[in-house]
Amino acid sequence: MHVHQSLVPRGSRVALALATFSLSVLAACGGGGGEGPTAGSNSGNAAVSDGSSSNAAVPTVPTVPPLAGVGNAQGRCAVPLAAQPAVLANPRVIGTGTPASCTGDAVVAAVAQGGAISFNCGPDPVTITLNRTAKVFNNRPDVVLDGGGKVTLSGGGRVRILYQNTCDQAQVWTSAECDKQTSPQLTLQNIHFEQGNSIGQGYGLERQVYGGGAVYVRGGQLRVVNSRFSGNQCESVGPDVGGGAVRVFGANASIVNSTFTGNRCSNGGALSGLGGSYSVYNSTLAGNQATGRGQNPIIGNNPGEGSGGAIYNDGNFLNLQLCGTEVRENTAVEGGGAIFYVSNDRTGLMSLTDSVLTGNLSGTFETAGLPGIFILAAPGQPVLRGTRLSP
Repeated sequence: MHVHQSLVPRGSRVALALATFSLSVLAACGGGGGEGPTAGSNSGNAAVSDGSSSNAAVPTVPTVPPLAGVGNAQGRCAVPLAAQPAVLANPRVIGTGTPASCTGDAVVAAVAQGGAISFNCGPDPVTITLNRTAKVFNNRPDVVLDGGGKVTLSGGGRVRILYQNTCDQAQVWTSAECDKQTSPQLTLQNIHFEQGNSIGQGYGLERQVYGGGAVYVRGGQLRVVNSRFSGNQCESVGPDVGGGAVRVFGANASIVNSTFTGNRCSNGGALSGLGGSYSVYNSTLAGNQATGRGQNPIIGNNPGEGSGGAIYNDGNFLNLQLCGTEVRENTAVEGGGAIFYVSNDRTGLMSLTDSVLTGNLSGTFETAGLPGIFILAAPGQPVLRGTRLSP
């Protein structure tokens, strides 16, 4: 159990933050060990920006051409080859040229088969609403889901949209150490996810509620390119549940030229990682909300947590890297209006390069000198290069 100090109290903002949200007490899932602040702690030291460019931090490969209207137009960071868009080879095609031919059931069936998937729904943008979650099978080819810039997948405000879990026997175990394997890789590109809702939905033997309103990934890897996530949600309160848009558990994720707006969950309004790492390039996270209250461990009779308005990252050795990314006007009822990052054993690394964090509201606490951020890590973290932080 960790306790924290070096906090900037935000008590005067609590009423404003709480008034922003409609909170209901729901069952919370079990999980990792992110905790809120208690007196007498030892938090990580704020690093000093050295003003250097992103080229020193990431490989100098070409940037990914952005899809119109998504990502951060000001982001100029080079993107590693492993995070570049996948090349579609003989994709399975959903649809026969009309919107009516593109159905939620067709998406579920295609994802279950694995491999590259594209859409032929006609010349205009189309929204496909799923009435059940599309699930990745671990013994099938890696899924690449490419919307061609025209496809929106919707959970209809009722269901999680995509699910990958290497430790779910129903999705086939392929390793004796399912929680440590690096495959399969799920790639989502040129696509929009909206109105996903994972409240009360758990799979596998544990039947836990995992979070990840639009996408949940345990084990393996996740790659998101040129995509948008809006209006997705998971549990509004409770400890160790998070990721209104995306939740990774023991997995690594790259986010490139993508936008996250209006997503909400108890923690990590947009992105949540439990023992998982994120690398976010040339993206925008704006107007997301961490809606829980009471932190972890829970204080008083509150239901728990409420940290990481945009990003919540918790575990031991894990990395959080932002490059060329804007994080603005996100809100946390408790701590870290922009980012809540805890490395329990102090081995994790956090870096912010050529990025802008502004207008993020931390309801009750954040780390001194780092507006919108709470961090518990080794001294010298986070490493800031050419990054601007402002209230």
